[in-house]
Amino acid sequence: MSNTGMNMRGKITFYEEKNFQGRSYECMNDCSDMSSSLSRSQSCRVESGCFMVYDRSNYMGNQYFMKRGEYSDYMSMMGMRDCIKSCRMIPMHRGQFRMKIYEKENFGGQSHEMMEDCDNVMDRYRMNECQSCNVMDGHWLMYEQPQFRGKMMYMRPGEYRNFRDMGMSGQRFMSMRRITDSC
Repeated sequence: MSNTGMNMRGKITFYEEKNFQGRSYECMNDCSDMSSSLSRSQSCRVESGCFMVYDRSNYMGNQYFMKRGEYSDYMSMMGMRDCIKSCRMIPMHRGQFRMKIYEKENFGGQSHEMMEDCDNVMDRYRMNECQSCNVMDGHWLMYEQPQFRGKMMYMRPGEYRNFRDMGMSGQRFMSMRRITDSC
């Protein structure tokens, strides 16, 4: 079994109302559309594992990283405008982390291979932006601003030729972090 495949089960429970009130929906896998189970969700509990949650169905829209803990009013805690519509469990990864970032779409322009977090692409690599990447090992979060701030995007192993095709039109990524939490 590969390192990426060595994941423990995660469990997240979504609640209709703040403070874990109202109807609930328990999820232990990826869920591309929660609307048939809950019309809205304003709080959640991550009992185990790590998850990316999305404010649109099919893993689209704004993304938020959630690790074990209680989120009694995540909409105001995270500045969300819409409630969560889909979620994806992040597998635990043991081993090295490797990602190659590219200045331009389709792996063009200057490139740099990373094995560690990068808090500022401009300062470290003199790149104005990152438009594509190849994640070879591990799971990563990419942020639109330096110092791991702003909108984020979850990157699992694979080739990402154009972030616009992923619904990230006009977004630049200026910092990257490995997901090393004990999910």
